[in-house]
Amino acid sequence: MNKLIIITIIAFIFLVIGYILRIIYAKLNVKSMEQISERAIKEANLLAEAKSKEILLEAKILADKERREFEQEIREKRQFIKSTENRIIQREENLDRKIDIVDKREKDLIDKWKNFDIKEQKLCKEFVEVEKIKEEQRKLLEKISSMTREEAKKNLINEMEDEAKQDASILMQKIEQEMLENADKKSKTILSVAIQRVAVEHTADITVSTVHISNDEIKGRIIGREGRNIRAFEQVTGVDLIVDDTPEIITISAFDGVRRQIAKIALEKLIVDGRIHPARIEEIVDRVSKEMEQHIKDIGEQATIDAGVPGLNSEIIRLLGKLKYRTSYGQNQLQHTLEVAWLAGAIAGELGLDIMFCKKAGLLHDIGKAVDHEVEGTHHQISADLAKRYGESKKMINAILSHHEGFEIPSSPEAFVIAAADAISASRPGARMESIGHYIKRLEKLEKVVREFSGVSMAYAIQAGREVRVLVEPEKIDDKHTSVLAHDIAKKVEQELEYPGQIKITVIREIRAQDVAK
Repeated sequence: MNKLIIITIIAFIFLVIGYILRIIYAKLNVKSMEQISERAIKEANLLAEAKSKEILLEAKILADKERREFEQEIREKRQFIKSTENRIIQREENLDRKIDIVDKREKDLIDKWKNFDIKEQKLCKEFVEVEKIKEEQRKLLEKISSMTREEAKKNLINEMEDEAKQDASILMQKIEQEMLENADKKSKTILSVAIQRVAVEHTADITVSTVHISNDEIKGRIIGREGRNIRAFEQVTGVDLIVDDTPEIITISAFDGVRRQIAKIALEKLIVDGRIHPARIEEIVDRVSKEMEQHIKDIGEQATIDAGVPGLNSEIIRLLGKLKYRTSYGQNQLQHTLEVAWLAGAIAGELGLDIMFCKKAGLLHDIGKAVDHEVEGTHHQISADLAKRYGESKKMINAILSHHEGFEIPSSPEAFVIAAADAISASRPGARMESIGHYIKRLEKLEKVVREFSGVSMAYAIQAGREVRVLVEPEKIDDKHTSVLAHDIAKKVEQELEYPGQIKITVIREIRAQDVAK
C-alpha cells in the first residue's frame, strides 16, 4: 500500500515537471517565431520598396518614350498639313488662271457670235436677192423655151433615162464578154480544187489471182486422181484453176472478181485443212460463198459511210460491195465509184448545187457494172433500171444515163457534174491501163504526127504519152515561131488522135556555139 502511494506521488511529480517544461518550451518557441516574423516583415518591406522603385523607373522610361513618339508624330502631321496647304494654294492659283482664260474665251465667243449674227443677216439679204434673180431667170427661160419648169424637168429625166439605158446595155455586153472569158478559167479552177481535195492513189487490178503453197506436192492432191478434184473445184466455183510448172504457185483465172475471190479463199482453206476431195470442196466453197455474201454487204455499207450517203436500199448496198471485185480497163470499180462521188460532191459544193444528190448519183452511176455480165444491155441502162427499180427520181435516172456523152442529154446541172467527175476519175494518170501493144502504137503515132511538121528534128513522147518534147532545128524555127508551132501541133493532135486526158506539147529550141582555142 505504501509502495503504491509512493509510485503515485512520483508519477504525479513527473507529470507536474513535464507540464512545467512544456510551458517553458512553448514560451521559448513563441519568442523565436516572433523574431522570425519580424525579420520576414523587414525583408518584405525592403523587397517591396525595391520593386516599387523599379516599377517607377520603368514607368518613367516608358512615359519618356511615348512622349518622344508623340512629339515625332505631331511633327510629321504638322509637316503633312503644311505640304497639303501648299498644294491647295497652288491649285487655287491654277484655278484662278483657268478662270481668267475661260472668261477671256467667253468674251471672244460673245464677240464672234455678234459678228456671226451680222453676217447671217447679210447672207439672208443676199439669199433673198439670189432667189429673186433665179426666179427672174426661170421666167425668162420659160419664155424663151416655151416650156414650163415641170415640162423641162420631164424632158431632162427622159433624156437621162435613155442615156442610162444605153450605158447599161454597153455595160451588160461588157459583163457578158468578161463572163465568157472567165468561164473557162473558173471551171478549170473548180475542177482543180475538186481534184486536189479528192486526190487518191490508183492501182491496176488484173483478172487472175495466185495462191502460194508450201511445196509442189500439194499440186498433185489438188488435181486429184485423173483430175477429179480440179474438175470439181472448177465446176463448183466457175473459175479456171491453172496448175503448171511455176514453183509454189497456183493461178486462179476468172473474169468475175467475186468468183475468183471465193475460189482463192476456198483453195487456201482446203490446203490448210488437207482433206481435198469433191465432197469437201463443195462444203468449203458453200461456206466461203456465204461468208463472202456477208463480206460484200459490209464492204457496201462501208462505201456508203465513206461517201457520206446514208439510207440506201440494201440491194444497192450489196451491189456496191460487189464493185470491189469488178474492174474496167484495170481500174477498180468501187474505188472509181467512190472517187466519182467525192469529186461530184466537191464540184457541187464549189458551184452551190445539191451536194447530197451529186454524191448519191456518183455512187449509183456505174452500179450496173456489178451485174452487167448477168443482164443484157449497157452499164448505163442497167444502172438506170436498177435506180428506177429502187425508187430513184427521174432527175437521178437522167444523171446516170447521161454520165457518158451521147447516150442521153443531161437535164440538170448536177447531171453535168456527174459526167465531169466520171471523166476526171477515168482520165487520171494511172487510173486505167491499156494493152502494151495499143500503148506502144499510140505513142508511135503521136511521135509520127509531131515529126511531120517542118523544122522538127526529133519528137519524144514521155509521161506515158501525156507530154511530147519537140526538138526543132534552130536554123529553120526562130524563138517567135516556137509558140506558134506548139499551138499548131496541139491542134493537129486533137484532130487526128484519140487519147485519154490531155497531152502537153513542149517545143525546145537549142543553139550551141563552138570554137577552138589555139
